[in-house]
Amino acid sequence: MRKMVVTAGCVLAVTWAAGASAAVKQGDFYVSPLVGGYTFEGGKQHLKTNLLYGARLGYNATERIAVEGGMDYTRTSHSPTGKKIALFKPGFDLVYNMYPKSSLVPFLAVGYGLYQLDGPSVLVSKKARGAFDYGAGLKMFLNDSFALRADVRHIIAEAGSSQFHGKNVHNLSYTVGAYIPFGGTAPVAKPVAAPAPVVEAVQPKAAPAAPVIVPEPPKPAPKPAPAPPKDSDGDGVIDSLDKCPDTPAGVKVDSTGCPLDSDKDGVPDYLDKCPGTPAGTKVDANGCPPPVEAAQPKASAAAVKAAERFCSKPAVIAIQFDTNKADIKPKYESDLKILGIFLKEFPNAKGQISGHTDNVGSKEANMKLSKRRADSVKGYLTKNYGVAPERIETVGYGPTKPVADNKSAAGKAKNRRIETSFTCD
Repeated sequence: MRKMVVTAGCVLAVTWAAGASAAVKQGDFYVSPLVGGYTFEGGKQHLKTNLLYGARLGYNATERIAVEGGMDYTRTSHSPTGKKIALFKPGFDLVYNMYPKSSLVPFLAVGYGLYQLDGPSVLVSKKARGAFDYGAGLKMFLNDSFALRADVRHIIAEAGSSQFHGKNVHNLSYTVGAYIPFGGTAPVAKPVAAPAPVVEAVQPKAAPAAPVIVPEPPKPAPKPAPAPPKDSDGDGVIDSLDKCPDTPAGVKVDSTGCPLDSDKDGVPDYLDKCPGTPAGTKVDANGCPPPVEAAQPKASAAAVKAAERFCSKPAVIAIQFDTNKADIKPKYESDLKILGIFLKEFPNAKGQISGHTDNVGSKEANMKLSKRRADSVKGYLTKNYGVAPERIETVGYGPTKPVADNKSAAGKAKNRRIETSFTCD
């Protein structure tokens, strides 16, 4: 086994050395089969990381600039429910090759395409959304017609679903594969002009010998004056003594060539928008002290008591819904008032409202019903207490998380519940 690994390494090294002159060529088309991984933003999408398969078809408009189109595909699963979800991501990229004449070519890429999930409609939106991506990669040429390729991409996709609360989702893909160019033309060599024929001149007849005159030897040229010391940035301090080269023109400097900082706050005078800052004061990049934040008002006693109930632990809201209904009856609003006061006076609190049902009826219907009931509670808090919608995530678990036995009426009543879970600042 060890001999096989050593032999394979030697073959790869010899192949790469033989292709050291290979590089990106203008006019080439290329294909790139890819394989790697795809990671979803876990806090929002609840989708597991899985293998990614992709392909690219591109064209080198110049040695540095290329355009390519492609398709990525992965099949994953929804972590709370285990349902299978498929992702399709077609799109186009603009590629910039940083060192195109080298056998190792790093590149940057930016592009746009579509982002479409396929799975149960209760978990994902099947509508295709726009997706922006950017990233970097590396091509390693083994010869003129083959290179290894590695890519990393950050994908920013439009969520477009209440599941993600109207925000974008941020995903990551990372792949390796091949770069196979074809169809390009080799540069035409310039023709070499033939040397002009040599024509022998007719030698004139020798003239009578003239007297030989010996010229005087030339006088030695004077030694050039030594060059003055160089001052590249023109600040009056020569380069050998300048500790701050490339100082902008016109900026006053000290004896070491560095810009003056009269108030010693670490920001030079020509950039300091707040000169004369007292010694020891912390300043920002403009040399100014940061603004003093206003003191936050203290929470009321009722809000503090509510925080003890709802912060950092699951809590059950005392609401009973009619069969197959999601409307909140007035007699249950007192418990919601306590939650509303807490969220209003603790504006940094964020969390989740989840709906649960008993096992009466189909699982699919109960999943939808529990989600509608969680959304109804969120809507009540948003409308009556001004709570920002993005602070609350809603999810329906249907009958999947019972807290009591569904064989009795009392157990079923306990399972038909609304739960909250908030983390508080």
